[in-house]
Amino acid sequence: MREAKGVTGTAVEAHFGWSPGKISRMERGDWVFPNLRDVRDLLDLYGITDEVTRERMLALARDGRQRGWWHTYRDMMSDSATTYIGLEAEAASVNMYQIASIPGLLQIPDYMRPMIRTGPAQISDEEVEKRVEIRLTRQQSLVGEDALRLFAVLDEAVLHRVVGSPEVMRAQLRHLIKMADLPNVNIQVAPFSAGNSVGLTNFCILQFQEPDDRDAVYVEMYTSELFIEEPEEVRFYSNFFQYMNASALSPAETLAKLRELAS
Repeated sequence: MREAKGVTGTAVEAHFGWSPGKISRMERGDWVFPNLRDVRDLLDLYGITDEVTRERMLALARDGRQRGWWHTYRDMMSDSATTYIGLEAEAASVNMYQIASIPGLLQIPDYMRPMIRTGPAQISDEEVEKRVEIRLTRQQSLVGEDALRLFAVLDEAVLHRVVGSPEVMRAQLRHLIKMADLPNVNIQVAPFSAGNSVGLTNFCILQFQEPDDRDAVYVEMYTSELFIEEPEEVRFYSNFFQYMNASALSPAETLAKLRELAS
């Protein structure tokens, strides 16, 4: 498409302000993280207006995001959830605000199981265990070389909401204490005194190493999930996360709170 338009890769990079070599990486098939916005921008620049062709290219980009260990579980998850796991695997850091539950990246299996069963749908024991396996596999990104950096702000209600049993909750809180010791994991609690957060929901801000890969926001809603890539909307969530981060207990105060509740 670029050659048919008669433009060079260097000219395309200059047009969008991209880093040198990005086009060649795309065209060699080395584009590990296909950005849907970049695909749309290229289609616009190349003058591709046919909706069938555009949707085919965007579908390829979406599929490119979904390759990996999670691919074998696609039949169990929504397209949005599968895409999120792929993005999380590529992210350098995740800023996460949780108002309803402990984040999946920080859950223990005994906490996961009742959470997975929550809701009107009947789920078999086999499927529950597969979903537990998915979460445990995701958690491996928090250890080892190039570990994911996690900044989690948890509403205080999450710590008091009993999932499973009081014993499970104490074990879960002890696990949070252990995870907070990792150099790449920062956990803070937003206390009840921090203000009214009614109407807000869980969200994650995914940040990537490559400068050309724009931040994205994943928002969990009651019946669906939402991805946000518009810079102004991403900025809104980033500002809100910073506000909650500043309003939250410090990491040391959070550890004290967790130890108190886990005792």
